[in-house]
Amino acid sequence: MKRGILTINAGSSSIKFALFELRGATLDLAGKPALSGQIDGIGADAKLVAKDGGGNRCSEIALASGIHHTEAFDELLRWLGAHNEADWRIAMVGHRVVHGGERYSQPMRLTPAVLADLAQFVVLAPLHQPHNLAGIRALMGLLPDVPQVACFDTAFHRTQPRVAQLFAIPKALSVEGVKRYGFHGLSYEYIARVLPQTTTRADGRVIVAHLGNGASMCAMQGRRSRATSMGFTAIDGLVMGTRSGALDPGVILYLLENKGMGLKELGDLLYKQSGLLGVSGISQDMRTLLASDDPAAADAVELFCYRAITQIGALAAAIGGLDALVFTGGIGEHAAEVRRRIGKGCAWLGLDLDAAANERDEKRISAAGSRVDALVIPADEEWMIAHHTRNLLGAPAQ
Repeated sequence: MKRGILTINAGSSSIKFALFELRGATLDLAGKPALSGQIDGIGADAKLVAKDGGGNRCSEIALASGIHHTEAFDELLRWLGAHNEADWRIAMVGHRVVHGGERYSQPMRLTPAVLADLAQFVVLAPLHQPHNLAGIRALMGLLPDVPQVACFDTAFHRTQPRVAQLFAIPKALSVEGVKRYGFHGLSYEYIARVLPQTTTRADGRVIVAHLGNGASMCAMQGRRSRATSMGFTAIDGLVMGTRSGALDPGVILYLLENKGMGLKELGDLLYKQSGLLGVSGISQDMRTLLASDDPAAADAVELFCYRAITQIGALAAAIGGLDALVFTGGIGEHAAEVRRRIGKGCAWLGLDLDAAANERDEKRISAAGSRVDALVIPADEEWMIAHHTRNLLGAPAQ
């Protein structure tokens, strides 16, 4: 029987999973998970798609129409037990939880009390937190004797100086917890961990650009977070797929006073109808926009890159310069044209891209004489979750 750590990232209609094998009393995290994949279409036409340790698709199964999260997890556990005719025993489970507030700056073993505490942060991450918690409740019910751990996307940023976490609002609100938290922390933590393998400037002034449907940046020194683009919620900062990013608060007042918008309408506008989709009116997918000859698509791409360039400038100011720029996330790893434009806009910082290396999506894309290293490093949040879970819980019983 194979023992494993199951990592879970539960969304509103999908569950991403990875299974890392425990060998003896240790976990070999140098390699890839033994199995990984996702269940899409929860609540509608659900489907489980999985890959083996070599990244090859090994299964694609249609699930019952209209299933909810608990049923989807039940199907996942059943599939894991039957895969390759070898039973898997889940020894521990690690969950991605978007918001840990000020209280949770380290991974935490999940209990009913901790779960109830985390529910307080639903209002701070309404697109993610409810579904993260739904996944935890489902698996705690299905695997009541298996220890489970929450790993927080906000935790990595708790090393920022106090001034970087404050808003210019009445102190009473700050004391209540209205401050800058930052997100994508598991992605940044993984990059920080592997960065010395790619550059001798890893402990210097580094900006990591996590560019995807959700997008943010983090400025690091000594591989610790010093400033980040997202703030109180995951809507702040860069232009995203459907999220607006940074917005003049006066726009919100205008929409309330002059357009008669309610809170739900505003939430839908800022989270689901803005960003690349809102500007282009075509798509939230950068690949679609780059391939389009529609002027509105060009506007969306240009704005995305412009805001990324100005954010790099702001973060470089916060850490006193720039030694390395890292691209990660779906757009960061695969959109050479976006990297080219951002690199061109950062030439004043000493960045010079190697055009051919950039087109080939190589790991190092800066030219030989560049004063700033430019790197492309895939994020691996699942590895980070498995690592934290194993370290927190220790070696499981045989």
